[in-house]
Amino acid sequence: MENYRHEGKVKHRIISNLSKWPEDLVIKLEKLLKGQAIFSISDFEFSQGKSIGGLIVAKEIFKRLGLYGLLSKSKEGRLAMIQICGRIFTQKSRLYLATQWSKTHALGEVFNIEAFNEDDLYKNLDWLSNKQAEIEDMLFHQRHKSGTIKEIFLYDVTSSYLEGQQNELAEYGYNRDNKKGKKQIVIGLLCDNEGYPISVEVFKGNTNDTRTVASQLKKLKERFGVEKVVFVGDKGMLKCQQIDEILSDEFKWHYITSITKSQIESLLEKKVIQLGMFDDQLAEVEYEGVRYILRRNPLRSEEAEKSRQSKISAIKKKVSENNNYLISHPKAKITTALKKIENYITNLKMQQIVSCYAKERELYIEIIQENLENAGMLDGCYVIKTDIPKKEMGKEFIHDRYKDLALVEQAFRTMKTSIEEIRPLYLRKENRTRGHVFVCMLAYMAIKYMCDQLKDTGFTRNFILETLDGIQYIEYKFDKEKMKVMPKKLLECNNLILEKLNIKIPTYV
Repeated sequence: MENYRHEGKVKHRIISNLSKWPEDLVIKLEKLLKGQAIFSISDFEFSQGKSIGGLIVAKEIFKRLGLYGLLSKSKEGRLAMIQICGRIFTQKSRLYLATQWSKTHALGEVFNIEAFNEDDLYKNLDWLSNKQAEIEDMLFHQRHKSGTIKEIFLYDVTSSYLEGQQNELAEYGYNRDNKKGKKQIVIGLLCDNEGYPISVEVFKGNTNDTRTVASQLKKLKERFGVEKVVFVGDKGMLKCQQIDEILSDEFKWHYITSITKSQIESLLEKKVIQLGMFDDQLAEVEYEGVRYILRRNPLRSEEAEKSRQSKISAIKKKVSENNNYLISHPKAKITTALKKIENYITNLKMQQIVSCYAKERELYIEIIQENLENAGMLDGCYVIKTDIPKKEMGKEFIHDRYKDLALVEQAFRTMKTSIEEIRPLYLRKENRTRGHVFVCMLAYMAIKYMCDQLKDTGFTRNFILETLDGIQYIEYKFDKEKMKVMPKKLLECNNLILEKLNIKIPTYV
C-alpha cells in the first residue's frame, strides 16, 4: 500500500496484493525495501568457463584484414574461421578440433557456429579450395589499390612432405625437409612488399621451381589486375626463360634476382666486374642493359671460412680414427678404409680441396692449397641483377627489396614448423590438400598482423598466442539461469597485448 493526503486527510491506496505471491519472493521484496541484499554470493555457483581471449582477438584481426566480412555470412565461412583459429592456437587434427578443442573453446559464443563434426571440417576444405581465388581476389583489392607506381611482389617456393602414398598431388622431388622416402607437394607463396601473403598455390611434388613462375605472373595480371610490377625471386627461381617472360610484350614488367657463383666467375673472366669491387659497401656495374649490384657480406665470409676449416679438421680426425683402427686390426683392408675416407670427403663436398691416399698401411691427406685459396675467393660474395633503370630505383633500394625475400622464408618457417605446423599432411584428395594449405596461409596473415603490432613488446609469437588462449570466461549459475562474465583482472602481459592491439574484451559473453 501507499499513503497519500487528500483534503487534509491521510488515505491509503493498494498497489499490489501479495497474498498470492510465493513466500520467498515476499521475503526478498521486504529485504529490497529495507535496502538489504537479496542474494548472497554463496547463492551463486560459479565455474571456470571456456577459453575465449584468443578467439576474440582473432575475430577482431579477421575484421581488420577484411576476412571476417567475407566468411561470416555463411556456415561454411564460419567453419573456415574455426579452422584458421585451430591452425593458430593448436595445430592438431580436424578430429581433435571437432571433438576436444570445441569443448574447451568458446567457438559458438564468438563465431555463432552450431555443432559440427570432423566430416564437416573435411568438406569445408573442399569449400575453401573452390572459393580460394574469390577470397584471395577480394582480400587483395581491399589491401592494394592499383596505381601508377610499381608494385613489388616477392615469390618463393618450398616443399612439404606427406604421410602415406595416396595423395593426388604427391610425387617424389627435391626434398627440403630431409625426409627420405617421403612423397611431397610443392608450395608457391606470393607476398606483397611487406611480406603479407596474397596468394598460395600447390603444385605436384616433382614440379621444378622455375615452372611455378608463369602462373604467378598470369595471376597478377589477369586476376589481380596489376599493371606495373617488379617481380622479386631468387636465382633458382628466375632464370633466363622466366626473365624473358617477365620482359615479354605480354607483361613488360621488371625483375630483381641474384646470380649463381658460376655466373659471377663468368663476369670476372669477362672483366665486367673485378674481385676488388666486392666489399661490405654496395658497388654497381651496368652491362648489356642489366644492372649488377655487388656486395661481400663479411659475416658470411667468416662463416664460410670457419665451415671449410671445420670440414678439414673433421677429415683429419676421421683419417686418424681409421689409422688407429688399421693398427689394432691387422687383417683390416687398407683399400676399404681409403674408400670410406674418399666417400666422407665427397659427402662434405671437399674433393676439390682435399685428397686422400694410402702408403703401406697408413692413410694420408693432402690439402690442395691453390684450390683452397680459390674456394675462399668468393666467400660471402653475392650479386643482385635487375633491369630497373637507375633513375627509378637506386642500388640500395633494389638490394633491400631482394633481401625482403627473407619475409617469404619467414612465412614458410611459421607455416611449416614454428607455429602452424603445416606438415606432415594426412590428406588424400587434391582439393582438400589445397584447402589445408590455404587455411595455413590465412592463419599466417593473422599471425603476422598480430606480431607486427606487438613487435615492440619483446614477446615471442608463441608466448603471445599462449597467453591470449589462456583467457577464459567465468560462468555463474543461479537457479536455472547462467551468466558468462569475463574476469575483471587480467595478467599484466595480457593487458599490454590488448592495449597494443587496441582490442577491448567485453564484460559479458
